[in-house]
Amino acid sequence: MSTDHDLTSVPPLTSLVNVGDEQIAAFARDGHTVVRGLASTAEIDVYRVAIESSVQRATARHPDIDKRDTYGKAFLQVPNICFNDEVAKMFSFAPRFAKVAADLLGVEGVRLYHDQALFKEPFGGYTPWHQDQTYWPLDTDRTITMWMPLVDVPADVGSMTFADGSHLHGDLGKWVIGDESEERFDEMVRERGFPTSTHGAVRAGDATFHTGWTLHRAPANNTPLLRSVMTVIYVADGTRVGPDDSPYRAFDRAMWLGGAEPGALVGGPGNPLLWPVR
Repeated sequence: MSTDHDLTSVPPLTSLVNVGDEQIAAFARDGHTVVRGLASTAEIDVYRVAIESSVQRATARHPDIDKRDTYGKAFLQVPNICFNDEVAKMFSFAPRFAKVAADLLGVEGVRLYHDQALFKEPFGGYTPWHQDQTYWPLDTDRTITMWMPLVDVPADVGSMTFADGSHLHGDLGKWVIGDESEERFDEMVRERGFPTSTHGAVRAGDATFHTGWTLHRAPANNTPLLRSVMTVIYVADGTRVGPDDSPYRAFDRAMWLGGAEPGALVGGPGNPLLWPVR
């Protein structure tokens, strides 16, 4: 765990934000929403420095972007930053963010599933259509991802594109992020007539939230901007480990759930209760 920070100067992110009933209803209907200004510019400025440093250390030996596959070109992905940097831990464990996640899900409490940085490099590739929960061995649909940019993201880069209401259909296919998922899900979006929407340009400290089954993608980054984004995935307290019925879910059970057996409560050291604060 990195301790090269003066934590007394880091904003604690403990003040709370309430989301309105209309926003909660829209989230239930569409499977996603945006909360503008969830963190202030001043707060994000502090966290960005630490998180970007962690990403730089972790990705220093990544191959050049033109030597990667579609998944690798989509973003630099660094998981578990909260367990390797104290400032990132304050971000990912923030009660402010966790409460919004719980309110949107309509649950009393949420635990950490895992966090990860997703940095789309200058002129980086698109992120193919996918459903996050394809990867997750969890026995609930009460899962939610917070996606928060650490820099202002202009409209020509934008936030993610969502297939509205797709989460209501659950598992739409076993395709993981790649060329096939883009092709198959793109066809499905057209055939089923899912409306698509994006929250457009976002400021540092804005946050989108989407459920684990919400179908989504992101465009390529055709600018010289490093699209620095931090994500935190939450799961409802009381969730049990589901079957690891694919290699990806078996990997996730070992990686994020400490190898807990199917049927066990999610609640090991890597999955602390983030809301309510106790």
